[in-house]
Amino acid sequence: NSLSQAHRNAAFMTYFSPEDFWGNLFPQMFDVSDKTNFPPVFGSNHAGFLLTGPLKEDWTKPCPRELTFEERREKCISFQEAIYGTERLARLEAIKKAVDPQFIFNCVNCVGNNLPEASKSEDDEPSPAEPETPLGNSSDEPSGASFVSSFVAAISATAVYLLSHII
Repeated sequence: NSLSQAHRNAAFMTYFSPEDFWGNLFPQMFDVSDKTNFPPVFGSNHAGFLLTGPLKEDWTKPCPRELTFEERREKCISFQEAIYGTERLARLEAIKKAVDPQFIFNCVNCVGNNLPEASKSEDDEPSPAEPETPLGNSSDEPSGASFVSSFVAAISATAVYLLSHII
């Protein structure tokens, strides 16, 4: 199923500096000999926005914080791969593609949002310009969009969870 092995095996959670964790503890806790199969390390409920795995080229070195998001995508183990591991993430992405081939249910850091198909629109055309805000309707007023996005993400996550138990 979709729960990470790290989440299943953990008795408690603690914090270590990235240098100490990746440089000292990680190589002792996990088999790092197969560079094509990154193990699941983090529990998703404690994963922060800037979380990534280590450098792709050297799993004993943390992903530098000063890298841009684009550089992190290129040089570091992804958020999703650090949570689910290489094998489980590939399985969950396959389920995501089967359940939601148009990537309608897509959210930041959700399984599948990092796939190239997720960033393409149906027509791959630029979206029309945003309409001007009508008078008296301040742009900082709640629009309900965040509620809808959260609701859609919850439905998507539920569908992926249920299908991962069926398949």
